[in-house]
Amino acid sequence: MMHRLPLVEMASLARSGAVSSVELVEAQLARIEAVNPHFNAFTMVLADQARASARRADQGLKMGPLHGVPVTVKDSFNVAGLATRLGSYFAPEAAAAADSAVVQRLRRAGAIVLGKTNTPEFAASYETDNFITGRTNNPWNVERTPGGSSGGEAAAIASGCSPGGVGTDGGGSIRVPAHFCGLAGLKPTPGRISLIGNLPSETGTGITVAGPMARSVADVRLLFEVLAGYDDRDPLSAPVEWRAPTIEGARVGVWETYYDIPVQPAVRRAVREAAAMLAGLGFAVDAFAPEGLERAPNLWSLFFAELPARASKQRIAGREAEAHWTYTENLDRLLERPPLSGWQVMESLAARDRMRRSLVEQMRKVPFLLMPVSSIVAFPHRERKFATEGKPVGLFQAMMPVTAFNLLGLPALTVPFTIDEQGMPVGVQIVGRPWEEEALLELGVALEGVRGVFGAPPEP
Repeated sequence: MMHRLPLVEMASLARSGAVSSVELVEAQLARIEAVNPHFNAFTMVLADQARASARRADQGLKMGPLHGVPVTVKDSFNVAGLATRLGSYFAPEAAAAADSAVVQRLRRAGAIVLGKTNTPEFAASYETDNFITGRTNNPWNVERTPGGSSGGEAAAIASGCSPGGVGTDGGGSIRVPAHFCGLAGLKPTPGRISLIGNLPSETGTGITVAGPMARSVADVRLLFEVLAGYDDRDPLSAPVEWRAPTIEGARVGVWETYYDIPVQPAVRRAVREAAAMLAGLGFAVDAFAPEGLERAPNLWSLFFAELPARASKQRIAGREAEAHWTYTENLDRLLERPPLSGWQVMESLAARDRMRRSLVEQMRKVPFLLMPVSSIVAFPHRERKFATEGKPVGLFQAMMPVTAFNLLGLPALTVPFTIDEQGMPVGVQIVGRPWEEEALLELGVALEGVRGVFGAPPEP
């Protein structure tokens, strides 16, 4: 099954000439035709363009680490000549004039963009649904969500329609769909991957980042090598060179729950089993709970949801019926709060900085945190209360393990790990220190080596 080959293997076969780019592209297009109707992962499939690019790749020099390999991108990234709709009637219908930075880097590495993948309206939900291209379903169980906002990208990769691609993460939007769909996904440090040409435009807070997704950490690492790099157009971009990681004997802090927020039993088991595997590899593994992050998710919500709420309301004024529930679900609740003053915003930014300094200090001797991605596994569409080991939790609580690290700007990696009693995938999250993605990925690859090959969803 060529469509299930690892991205690293596809790249190796294409560069050696053992497999043509045309063969790789045709295998993915056939898979999309066969299964995408069940999952609705794509906003558009660029079949003709991909075939033409594959023919050119086969006729030219085999250059670049992704020469001739098909990939996908979330429909928040501009692709020249195509509209970036973000699942919204309020997004521009005009075609983008130029490729986004991530698409430029993919093409420069020899990759072929196969299509764009579905998002909730304006990438504003943990479920992927909108009025333009509709709902995306989880390949492991179509009655459940693949997560959001990179849910279309996750469903495309998990179902074998794409070997890997790029999403964005402002509140777990890479890591949660990866966890829900049995994938690996990296949220890098803000500034390592350029956001130029991504919509909605980055506000400069550093909360939203672009990052790679694939079926293994090894594949994510290859994509990260291609995507990372300085971009002087992006004010947050930093000239950090690729570094050979040193992780032998490193300490790993195990954080089984985000303070007193309970988790589902399968989530706790996954973290414990992953910890045991890392200990077996020789890492120093101990329980560790960072101090002072209890309010981090609330502060994240202030920047990610509360501050933009009034602008969101103004955007849809007079056309409320055209706005999808994935965009408006929490608007009224957010608008009940009094507007924030400039002084409150400045104080909140200062509080974030103090939290980050404290956490970085605590991680000087513990460079990795092993913890849940979320309190829950993939849930039925539109469910909002979830049973756990203890009390039921809501969606905001369930996502606290990811949102804290969007606020604080630390890199974090989802590693697919096991399957729960209902046949749904369960991932674990590894958090690293700022700018240390190489070490984080190395640890993820080591964990994968012990875990073994992760399974594929059932055929539809």
